[in-house]
Amino acid sequence: MFADRAEAGRRLAETLQGMTFKRPVVLALPRGGVPVAAKVAEALDAPLGLILVRKIGVPGHEELAAGAVAEGADPVFNPEVLNQIGMKAEDFEGKVTEKRREIAERRQRYLGGAKDPDLRGATAIVVDDGIATGATVRAALSALRDRGADRVVLAVPVAPREARQDFGAAADKIVILQEPIDFYAVGAHYQVFPQTADSEVKDLIAAARARSGDSG
Repeated sequence: MFADRAEAGRRLAETLQGMTFKRPVVLALPRGGVPVAAKVAEALDAPLGLILVRKIGVPGHEELAAGAVAEGADPVFNPEVLNQIGMKAEDFEGKVTEKRREIAERRQRYLGGAKDPDLRGATAIVVDDGIATGATVRAALSALRDRGADRVVLAVPVAPREARQDFGAAADKIVILQEPIDFYAVGAHYQVFPQTADSEVKDLIAAARARSGDSG
């Protein structure tokens, strides 16, 4: 069990420091992934950016992910869920538009006019505090190839055992510290797991930019 997200980030960083990456760029999934990714970026002396993704919930059951959409990319849907609910991807066009608007609002809230780190020829290391359903992670990984990343690495403290198989085709390398047999929820593997505040996200991004000497 991890004490909190910061400790999970330090432990994840220790593992990643033993590997060689060509120009690493750390990309956090907000909000919970940012405290974890900040420790990784600091340890690797790498830029810290955000990969903004929103889940597309099933109508009437928003907690169930029909898919997800990442910034600047086509939405990714779960065929099994669509079959279960008898809907098609086209039925979610309105929701996709809504989620893109939410992504734009979050970009402005967290980053203002700051630019993302350049991914061309880089190793994009996607970090979250854990994987539950995986909808947002799948959308994030699929979007990074279009942004020019040379390699894509998925790094998380905890995930179900099937995660390696589920994301093996989308990532060049997968780093998971804990893969419990009985996985219930990401928060169950942390002693302290509060909701990450918007202010914390902004502060961590600003601190990372100051460390790297990037003023915007």
